[in-house]
Amino acid sequence: MLQSCYIDQGLEAGCDEAGRGCLAGPVFAAAVILPHNFQHPTINDSKKLSARDRKEFKSYIEENALAFAIGSKDHQQIDQLNILRASILSMHQAVDNLKMVPDRLLIDGNRFYAYGKLPHFCFVKGDGKFLSIAAASILAKTYRDEYMEAMDLQYPGYGFAEHKGYPTPAHRQAIAKLGPCPIHRMSFRLLPLIPNLLLFNEATQ
Repeated sequence: MLQSCYIDQGLEAGCDEAGRGCLAGPVFAAAVILPHNFQHPTINDSKKLSARDRKEFKSYIEENALAFAIGSKDHQQIDQLNILRASILSMHQAVDNLKMVPDRLLIDGNRFYAYGKLPHFCFVKGDGKFLSIAAASILAKTYRDEYMEAMDLQYPGYGFAEHKGYPTPAHRQAIAKLGPCPIHRMSFRLLPLIPNLLLFNEATQ
């Protein structure tokens, strides 16, 4: 079971992002403040959960959290800022949107920019250590997945509903065949520098 808090006093907001490694779409972030003694036996890092479990936990988290909020930066902002800055500023935006002011931030990962004078603590694989970070990872992931499923309807043929913009072989085949669409991140390497000829041949048949 994950830890309910890092410091046994005050309010902690767990923060995490989703979509950092994608070729298309925004990066989403979430900030979640859980009740002091919140416990749950199966909430975990969103990457270790099924899509069905994530959706169920999303509702549970939103119903039981003291506060939660979402932030995001779109593909154009990612191209302008770089993905690291965009990811961190998405977390800042999520904290901005909280209805309560936390006493500290728990951050998934090892990089963060100070948020005013609010103390922050970075944890590599923090979404597998603290419930608030795991909850943030679930919200960020589910909100982003829902966005990409909507983009699948707007830009058919790329398979966004299946791969959610991640660099899968099917996604790269679609880019090779159709070219990039308006939500692709043009600062990312959308296709290999030395393309697999078989992939290109299959994509153009």
